[in-house]
Amino acid sequence: MGRVEVEVQGTWGTLCASRWDLLDAHVLCHHLGCGFAVSVPEGGHFGRGTGPVWSDSFHCEGTETSLDHCPVTALGASPCSHENDAAVICSGPPHNASLRLVGGGSRCDGRVEIFQRGTWGRVLDDQWDMEDASVVCRQLRCGEAEAAYTVPRAERGTGPAGLRGVRCAGHEASLSLCNTSLHEATAIMEDVGAVCQGSHQVRLVDGAGRCAGRVEIYYRGQWGTVCDDAWDTADANVVCRQLSCGWAVEAAGSARFGEGSGHIWLDGVNCSGDETALWNCSAEAWGQHDCGHKEDAGVVCSEFMALRLENSDGCSERLQVFYNGTWGSVGSNSMTPHTAKLVCKELGCGDGGTREISIFYGRVNGTAWLDHVQCGESNSSFWQCPSDPWELQSYDDVRDEANITCNGRKPERTPVAACPNSTSCTDREKIRAVGGKDGCSGRVEVWHRGSWGTVCDDSWDMQDAEVACRQLGCGPAVSALAEAAFGEGTGPIWLEQVECRGTEPSLQACWARTGDGGACRHKEDAAVNCLAATSVTASPPQRDPILDYATIGRRVSVPVIICIILGLLICLLLALLARQMQSARARHRDSRRSGEPFSEAVYEEIEYSPMREKKIRFSFSDIPVLPGDSPVEGYDDAREVSDPGEHPVPGQGDWQVPRAQEDGEGPRDAARGESGHSWRSAGAPEVDGDTSPLSLGSTGYDDADEMSLS
Repeated sequence: MGRVEVEVQGTWGTLCASRWDLLDAHVLCHHLGCGFAVSVPEGGHFGRGTGPVWSDSFHCEGTETSLDHCPVTALGASPCSHENDAAVICSGPPHNASLRLVGGGSRCDGRVEIFQRGTWGRVLDDQWDMEDASVVCRQLRCGEAEAAYTVPRAERGTGPAGLRGVRCAGHEASLSLCNTSLHEATAIMEDVGAVCQGSHQVRLVDGAGRCAGRVEIYYRGQWGTVCDDAWDTADANVVCRQLSCGWAVEAAGSARFGEGSGHIWLDGVNCSGDETALWNCSAEAWGQHDCGHKEDAGVVCSEFMALRLENSDGCSERLQVFYNGTWGSVGSNSMTPHTAKLVCKELGCGDGGTREISIFYGRVNGTAWLDHVQCGESNSSFWQCPSDPWELQSYDDVRDEANITCNGRKPERTPVAACPNSTSCTDREKIRAVGGKDGCSGRVEVWHRGSWGTVCDDSWDMQDAEVACRQLGCGPAVSALAEAAFGEGTGPIWLEQVECRGTEPSLQACWARTGDGGACRHKEDAAVNCLAATSVTASPPQRDPILDYATIGRRVSVPVIICIILGLLICLLLALLARQMQSARARHRDSRRSGEPFSEAVYEEIEYSPMREKKIRFSFSDIPVLPGDSPVEGYDDAREVSDPGEHPVPGQGDWQVPRAQEDGEGPRDAARGESGHSWRSAGAPEVDGDTSPLSLGSTGYDDADEMSLS
């Protein structure tokens, strides 16, 4: 135990406690032969040191043999004083009956060994169980036991046997206190192992740095992923803090950093943000999930750092660093010549470079993160160089920004071989769309290393499709399709994790991973549907119409569907309007037809008797009146219509009712409406009531053309 001091180029100095954790302390204790780290006290616990306080931050996993094997950063570190010197308390050198776990992913899982008579020996058993493993985990201060197992043959130890036939009750403080003397071997004994809770670990992988990538958890001796269901910033914050990577800038999902393999350990993670470890958050039971690796969660933390030179070749012009989720420039004040060399080496742009001085004044565009970067000969990486702390810089003149030109050129991320039909090819010749009805829709394929290959749909989105459509010469993108929408391709998968901004001239200019990692299959081939494809009128399908309809259904965009629906509605309205107009014309035509029954109002004279009228008219004349023994009943209509050549029979004659006279009609026109009323049956009783007098133009009863109703 004591204050931690490190020698750098012959000078001893202390480390800052704010950048020192238990995993770093484990490596140091193991390197010093002092067992494992029991605790990491607060800064200055063992007094103030002398000499420099190194700004280095170690990022150990806990299994390294020395601090020299751990990643180190110093760039942007805050100043530290001897009041905050790092310290450690180790378990001490091994003594008789000391235990250790070897061959696992941490100090808290692996094959059990015991220290006896100055050497480490194997523990063998034929009935090893959880009670035995619990004693081991407790003795090593690794928490509760999670698994007890027999070591596979390939992982067995080769040293001497230290302990055989252990029988523990589970409450013993040491494995050596368990009952072993009464046990008589009745079976073959084998090496045994244990997995303790303290073996849990978290890491970020495939993210170009330790503080960004796919989230993976070490559980029961195996690494597995986390499902992105309900994954959010609070969950990501716990991961970043657990890894000493600051806070979360982005909580990524949908396998943003590629698909993992093996187990999916956690699903439905719901952290409050205050937990010390991800497995302390609320979640489904270990290994219980309904996800696939296409839903693996990822994180980008604020301490994730990246480097670039702004020119299109990536090896010259303004130097920028990515920090806290933002690109920012680097000041040139006090920058050493060795800094340019390390920048070029870091970017793969040769082994040397020079700093360029700008003579033109201008204001700084964007963020300025760092200044006074001073890399020395002892620094093997740009990230190990001392500098001012990470903070927004005060300079605003572009002449204060660092500009570097390297002596080499960065190799192309995805070099494209010669085109199929020419020695020099254009961007248009490096891409094709396969499986669609035209060259503007289909599976995306690129030409590389002398053959065509597909693009994986991991992270494939509209920005990537926009670049592909532009490269195809097919206008804007309508949709970005996945899961082999136009069928599975063959051959290699050249690109995966394509990340376009949408402004690049070609897919080859976008950030991407080479597809030789085996993470994708052809069932994940990316496809595209460009605007030029939707303007082509398709001929009647020659293939199975059901299959063609399904294909077209995937490709038709929402605006096209809306236009089709509106067109159908307009056609329907026009058809209804035409039908209404046709009906109106038919009614108007029928109303003018003279022979149509009931075309006008029908009037009926109640109790009208022609014989009575004759009696009245001729009662004062010399003309004799016909006898009225059987008088005719009242008429239904106004006059009798005599058909020449026929003699009307009472009860069977047809009568017409004169209609109202219209403008322009003569007396004869007004009396042409027919009536279907008939005589009443002979002998029917006469209905009493008033009748209107009938005025005749002549004394002849049969000639009734000038009949009118008064």
